[in-house]
Amino acid sequence: MPLAMNREVFITCAVTGSGATQDRSPHVPRSPAQIAESALEAARAGAAIVHCHVRDPETGKPSRDPALYREVTERIRESETDVVLNLTAGMGGDIVFGPTERPLPPVAGTDIAGAAERVRHIAECLPEICTLDCGTMNFAEADYVMTNTPGMLRAMGAMMTELGVKPEIEAFDTGHLWFAKELVKEGVLKGPALVQLCMGVPWGAPDDLNTFMAMVNNVPPDWTFSAFALGRNQMAYAAAAVLAGGNVRVGLEDNLWLGKGQLATNAQLVERAVGIVEGMGARLLGPAEVRDRLGLTKRAPKAA
Repeated sequence: MPLAMNREVFITCAVTGSGATQDRSPHVPRSPAQIAESALEAARAGAAIVHCHVRDPETGKPSRDPALYREVTERIRESETDVVLNLTAGMGGDIVFGPTERPLPPVAGTDIAGAAERVRHIAECLPEICTLDCGTMNFAEADYVMTNTPGMLRAMGAMMTELGVKPEIEAFDTGHLWFAKELVKEGVLKGPALVQLCMGVPWGAPDDLNTFMAMVNNVPPDWTFSAFALGRNQMAYAAAAVLAGGNVRVGLEDNLWLGKGQLATNAQLVERAVGIVEGMGARLLGPAEVRDRLGLTKRAPKAA
């Protein structure tokens, strides 16, 4: 299909993620206060959406603690800076298998939770958006498998829909898009859906342009999509996503570097993406416009 450049673009900043990056850059935020402040700096730099995980404030390791999510949420909502809040619901589906001759029982690093527990912080915080990783996938780290069964995804998706929180479908390969379309067809998710195309994550869809366009061409025309690639290709994919008709994601979850030998902040990555988008002749959308386009519900700060 011919390319149709997107001329009204929103930027998502993925602020900290769940990867083992906490000791690789001093700019990766750990505590709720640091995560919220980095998210707000990204918003002030031009991000309309901030995508947040939480980490143990002492160790920096990824966490599912609802109290940490509540603190991040409250800090962002109480700020004078407006931004759309997107919380991950991808945690709690991790299996790390043992040696190849004795894979069971699973070993350290395994974190498997039920659907309600995986969505618990979403129900408590009620962000505008939360993620739904729409499939199971091998990851590069040893024998770690990101596990999202059809039954689990149907259950989590139904909970998100009932809560009035819009799922952002994380598609790491074409089969994930296939199942996402089935969820909409079944009425588990409401259409038109929101999709994030995740490129270059081992061992999902590689970040070559042929694969990227195969992913784009599998997104229904009335859906909204964004895209990102890891590491050095992050900014190239900011341009590619806009050219292909989509929106942009950048941030320290996916890339730590602004240039060779230069560690980035989230705000700097957003500023670089803003320059790319505007240099292509597109207009940046603000958070209020994104809420209007995606049918999002903004919740008020917690009452004092």
